[in-house]
Amino acid sequence: MDQKEETVLETMKAEGAPMKPGDIAKKAALDKDEVSKIIDKLKKEGKVSSPKRCFYAPV
Repeated sequence: MDQKEETVLETMKAEGAPMKPGDIAKKAALDKDEVSKIIDKLKKEGKVSSPKRCFYAPV
């Protein structure tokens, strides 16, 4: 896992509630499109789930 993936996961864990990619991007100081790509990758790896549409949380 690279640094940006780790940052996205840590940001979601710190929030403690499902988040939108845009909110994650703001808190992690990353580009929104980049965050979306990272979330897709983490979902495929089973590290992130989507409890409701457009919201994501760590597993």
